[in-house]
Amino acid sequence: MTTRQEALAELTAEGCPLELVEVFMFGRRCRAFRNAPPTLRDLYAAARSDKTFFVYQDERYTFEEIWLRSCRLAHALLANFGVGKGDRVAISLRNYPEWVIAFNAATSIGAIAVAMNALWQPGEMDYALKDCDAKVLVADQERLDRLALCDDPPVDLQVIAVRATGPLPSAWVDFDTVIGGAGIDVMPDVDIEPNDDAIMLYTSGSTGHPKGAVSCHRGVISALLSWELDGQVAVRTGAVAAPVAGGPQPATLLGIPLFHATGLHAVLLASYRAQRRVVSMHRWDAETAAALIERERITSFTGPSAVTGDLVRVAARTGHDLSSLVTVGGGGAARAPEQVRAIDKAFGNARPGTGWGMTETNAIGTGIGGADYMEHPESSGRASAILDLKIVDEAGETLPAMRRGELLVRGTSVIRGYWRRPDADLAAFDGEWLRTGDVAYLDDEGFLFIVDRIKDLVIRGGENIGCGTVEAALLEHPDVLEASAYGVPDDRLGEELAATVHLGAPVAEEALRAFLEPRLARFEIPRYFHLQTDPLPRIASGKILKRQLRDEAVVRLAAATPTIVP
Repeated sequence: MTTRQEALAELTAEGCPLELVEVFMFGRRCRAFRNAPPTLRDLYAAARSDKTFFVYQDERYTFEEIWLRSCRLAHALLANFGVGKGDRVAISLRNYPEWVIAFNAATSIGAIAVAMNALWQPGEMDYALKDCDAKVLVADQERLDRLALCDDPPVDLQVIAVRATGPLPSAWVDFDTVIGGAGIDVMPDVDIEPNDDAIMLYTSGSTGHPKGAVSCHRGVISALLSWELDGQVAVRTGAVAAPVAGGPQPATLLGIPLFHATGLHAVLLASYRAQRRVVSMHRWDAETAAALIERERITSFTGPSAVTGDLVRVAARTGHDLSSLVTVGGGGAARAPEQVRAIDKAFGNARPGTGWGMTETNAIGTGIGGADYMEHPESSGRASAILDLKIVDEAGETLPAMRRGELLVRGTSVIRGYWRRPDADLAAFDGEWLRTGDVAYLDDEGFLFIVDRIKDLVIRGGENIGCGTVEAALLEHPDVLEASAYGVPDDRLGEELAATVHLGAPVAEEALRAFLEPRLARFEIPRYFHLQTDPLPRIASGKILKRQLRDEAVVRLAAATPTIVP
């Protein structure tokens, strides 16, 4: 049996398609793929074909059709909107075809595509638009309605409206009008280098506003080829079966928003070289997803544990034929071992897989699947060949195998930094190493196990929630004296958000929720509240004892409701 190290050595050797070489990025020495497309524009151009690429409800677009629409929008952005290299084009949409077209057009002309969280409320949307200094916003009706509610929207922002259902202000332009004229079906010739900025994804910090994580073309593309390499290694080592040559076109279900690195990278962008059909949904619904898997003969699906659990239950209840699934990937909060085994049983031909990654690493880090995952269901897998991992103690000293400490990562797919936040860069980077904020250990075989978090974050069904942001919103209420937000275990979502609140006067829970609605995205509003008139417990330094509050909440919830196992 070929070992993983032997397979990596064979597949990345000189002269091989996935050959690895050393490059310099932002002053860091990294391993990169010699034969990778230099830029995202090259990635899209190489994938042009008449195969179906993107499916949304009854709309179907080939790779060629998406390319041609992207070319027309790219010319319009340059000529009509004055977008130049390095300018920011913000995208705030559902997973519509226009999302793909706008992203492709922006990244093909050297602009930075800013993938905005479509769940943000007006205040959050307003902050991000000003923070990134967006020149153009491409938004659908729901996001346009929120933009109209912003107290002081950016004055010079140009707006392209997608699938608008009402009259538009005179300054806004309809998307179909922008690309519907006598378009030019050749991508504009703009000089782009592999290390040029390409994308910005906002990531929830443990305190304050989200930060814009900026990645270059090489960083994004390296993540895509890393997944290809991992797939070939898994075949060489016997962890998964080799794909059948000459079979039907592979297809994947897009069950994650494209503003997430997993949805954007692992699902959408990874589909170009694979010539894979991407099937999108208006919103997540497990029964609709099962029907689409059956109808479209979906071969792969990636989703957080909560979404996958929904699909497992629907498969068991409805009898939909999900035998076309070959892989079921995951991310975000770790799956319970019981769900790993349930996936293996429920989908017949599909093998479960998962991994650890961050927005700051372009969604890659470690990966595991097939037989390895069944044998190590609590692990997030082994490191990508283009990344290095290490575990350090509080003094920054590297720890040996099986010792717990903070996980650090470095390599080609790591962001160059945060948008205009040198303070955040200083806090996040230790030289060339990125501090992840995760407590973990590596075993003797290099398998990574995430066991806790240093950062004050809750991961709810794949969504990162900064506890400081929630606490700050609660403290805006005149009767809230203290607030502490934290995560509690949840069988479906991995974690749920809870908060203990010290009140100076009586406030109903419903009134507190209503107060938070215009201030936080829906997923950021705590599901569980514990309201009290006593001050919150603190240590001598004045810091709130959050762990004690979380432990108390777990006991209360266990006493209130029985555990439901999916």
